[in-house]
Amino acid sequence: MTDEPNKELRRGWTTGACATAATKAALVRLWGGAFEGDATITLPKGETPVFALALAEAGDGWVRVGITKDAGDDPDVTHGALIVVTVRRSKGGVVFKAGTGVGTVTKAGLPIGVGEPAINPVPRQMMTDVVTEVAARFGQTPDVEIEVSVPGGEALALKTWNPRLGIEGGLSILGTTGVVRPFSCAAWIASIHRGIDVARANEMDHVAGCTGATSEATVQKLYGLPDYAMLDMGDFAGGMLKYLIKHPVKRVTIGGGIGKITKLAQGAIDLHSGRSQVDFAALAQMAGKPEITDANTALEAYQIAGAPLADRVAQAALAQLNARFGDAGIAYDVVVIDRKGTIIAQAGP
Repeated sequence: MTDEPNKELRRGWTTGACATAATKAALVRLWGGAFEGDATITLPKGETPVFALALAEAGDGWVRVGITKDAGDDPDVTHGALIVVTVRRSKGGVVFKAGTGVGTVTKAGLPIGVGEPAINPVPRQMMTDVVTEVAARFGQTPDVEIEVSVPGGEALALKTWNPRLGIEGGLSILGTTGVVRPFSCAAWIASIHRGIDVARANEMDHVAGCTGATSEATVQKLYGLPDYAMLDMGDFAGGMLKYLIKHPVKRVTIGGGIGKITKLAQGAIDLHSGRSQVDFAALAQMAGKPEITDANTALEAYQIAGAPLADRVAQAALAQLNARFGDAGIAYDVVVIDRKGTIIAQAGP
């Protein structure tokens, strides 16, 4: 994860907010007979953003509206994607369908049931509220089929957590507030939590949280774990471990490079470079090599002290895990990996 910029960042709107605005504009055309231009919606916290229509089409009994997602300054893979909603009459109530580029849930553990379109509960509620609002305005019954599509969404989904969460065929329509907050730690941690939910629901008793792609590939190969057992922990060891205390599995592996694991060994649970630092004096004492005090990185310290230091770091990290997160009866192990993906130390069962 990149460091957070110092300048004030522009926020954006979630796929769920875009789909809700598209739904409203489409229903106004379906029941009112004409497009009204921009669509204004009310978000869960009362904000009222305005969305320009990038696509507006209508035919016999259907209306289609597309809105281009603006994620603000967040490096969101769906920034610039077209969120398309097609509305039709349903046989009763509000019915959601996954169009092209929107995924379908195939594994238990998510807030949406298996076989359902990957449209999360809050966006569903927002769209349902819009149906109720526009139906009352035009004297219609709120019986609507809402099909959400994202052109190119299947390819974009490969850059998200969806494949390992068992969401197949495309993206999820997301959002709890409707707002994308740039470089959101909360969004990353929420994705980790969903990964834990899926692993538990699919009776996985061993999961692994790793700090990056290299350590993840190494740990997955080491234990032969399926994709849905791999948690994209990144820097958020604390966010993962605290959730696991309340939602435990039998075994948790932590994998990472010497720098991140050293921070964990020294008591940090947020491993981001801007929020925790290696204590080189303590590392020098651990290794019994005073010259490490002047090292610039933990990797440099390892190059000075060699394998014994990596072993001590792994053991210290394991001790921290057991001391701080051992109450749930989880068996922890730690795997330290170099930049080439070679295991340089292990600790634990």
